[in-house]
Amino acid sequence: MKFSVLAETFEKMEKTTKRLELTDHLVDFFKNTPLDLVSKVVYLIQGKLGPDYEGIEIGVAEKIVIKAVHRSTAIEVKRIEEAYRKDGDLGHAVSKLIEQKTQTTLFDAVEGQSQTVEWVYDTLFKIAELAGSGKNVVDKKMNYIASLLNNVDSISGKFIIKILIGTMRLGVADNTILDALAIAYTGSKDNREKIENAYNVSSDLGKVAKVAAKDGLEGIKQFKVIVFDPIRPMLADRVKSEKEAIEKLGKKFAAEFKLDGERVQIHLENGRVDLFSRRLENIRSYYPDIVENIPKSLKIQNAILEAEAVAINEDTGEFLPFQELMHRRRKYNVDKAVLQYPITLNFFDILYADGKSCLNLGYEERRKLLTKILVEDNFSKIIPQKVVTNENEIEDFLENSINSGCEGLMLKDLQSPYRAGARGSNWLKLKREYRNELGDSLDLVVIGAFFGKGRRTGKYGTLLVATYNDDEDTFPSICKVGTGFTDENLDQFYQILSNKVTLKKNPRIISDMEADIWFDPELVIEIVASEITLSPIHKTAQSTIRKGSGLALRFPKFTGKIRMEKSPENASTDQEVIALYKGQTKITREID
Repeated sequence: MKFSVLAETFEKMEKTTKRLELTDHLVDFFKNTPLDLVSKVVYLIQGKLGPDYEGIEIGVAEKIVIKAVHRSTAIEVKRIEEAYRKDGDLGHAVSKLIEQKTQTTLFDAVEGQSQTVEWVYDTLFKIAELAGSGKNVVDKKMNYIASLLNNVDSISGKFIIKILIGTMRLGVADNTILDALAIAYTGSKDNREKIENAYNVSSDLGKVAKVAAKDGLEGIKQFKVIVFDPIRPMLADRVKSEKEAIEKLGKKFAAEFKLDGERVQIHLENGRVDLFSRRLENIRSYYPDIVENIPKSLKIQNAILEAEAVAINEDTGEFLPFQELMHRRRKYNVDKAVLQYPITLNFFDILYADGKSCLNLGYEERRKLLTKILVEDNFSKIIPQKVVTNENEIEDFLENSINSGCEGLMLKDLQSPYRAGARGSNWLKLKREYRNELGDSLDLVVIGAFFGKGRRTGKYGTLLVATYNDDEDTFPSICKVGTGFTDENLDQFYQILSNKVTLKKNPRIISDMEADIWFDPELVIEIVASEITLSPIHKTAQSTIRKGSGLALRFPKFTGKIRMEKSPENASTDQEVIALYKGQTKITREID
């Protein structure tokens, strides 16, 4: 299949903001895609070369791409840089230059290979495999990129460059791809849940697509838990009070301490250990102490478990804030960081044990199994838990949690299975009420920014943030936030967000505000506020409380926490904000 055919589909998708149209474009393309190409096509749609847990990164700097464009097309570097400055999108700028060019390319395309999907994907993979930054490596990368762009049409060139530099922005989330796969390969969107279940236990959308295309639903039913294939984590709703928790869970359920650490999914098989974050990234290199200790901590050979890694004060044993763990997220001197920021590993669930999936076991049964196989010591522990039956017991255990340096409680249905990839009321989180605040922080997605003035000149002075609407797979705005930022924060945000800038608002962003600059919804930050109010401007929970009004945060403030371990789809949802709004001590009388 020619890459230009795929690029034309990308072009159609880039021009629409409607999810149904995006789905239709994907369905049409999948139906005409050779079966052996389906997985590669799905990865390219996402702007990557494999599932996140494999850690395959193309990692090409814009300067290298610009030089490669010059080498392939003979267009002057200055002209390319000038077009890029004016346009703001390198792929789009080069696309225009290719349309205008009259020069002869310096290299001929490889006969019979170039410009097919297979060849483009394989060449991108070769680039990703090149490690280092020496001259030989850079030259090889440039040669590969130049070969990709030889005799290329303008649309194909645009998307090849976008994939190379990580700016592939089609407004397509996993949910949209899952819908399209169900329609294209099973004939009905109703089968989407079965396909999603396969994705939940494999975390590899390309693999799921390939099996759906070749073997249909029968193949999809064969997916099962496999060690070293991360499982998409189960998520929790939030509740405002002990009373609300009892209303949702009944009169008897489990309460666990809620720790302020990093959630880690641990895979063990015959002494080999791998670790995955809640975003399904391989984080083994950040926690060599976990890798070393796990085989000694478990009376089992093969297992998948979940735990919370929490930074501690080694002298006092006191829990330290989550941000202390972020010092470990570095490329170099990790061993030094491990010594400077020691942790304890606090287990709370088991998903697989000695060849058998535990996902369908009730929580109470999984907890009993966990206590049997874990050898507790100063490093490995089980999170404190208590079965509670009334508000007083919950309140007392919450007080114990806070006094131990924890954030609050996780409340869990004793009979609930582990629902991979799902958020629901079987797991609830309860945090302590704080005077003059919501009683909890919100994890919100940065979707736009407004340029600063004064000391913030040349930086993003105010951020526009959003919740996640999991029903619509969109990010509706909830507030602007400009307080709580240090100068260091401002510099950090500018560096992180500069490569997430988009020319137009991502179709998944729902906002009537006109930001100075838009970002792809990827970065999650923690915000506190004094209360939630009705808003005619912001779109979170639009028309849920009052027709035509959304919900917004009053006096929002950045807490200092950047939640690098959270994906945007794991951010606070509209339903969470509605629950917090209804739970406020004083609800406005404006509700009809």
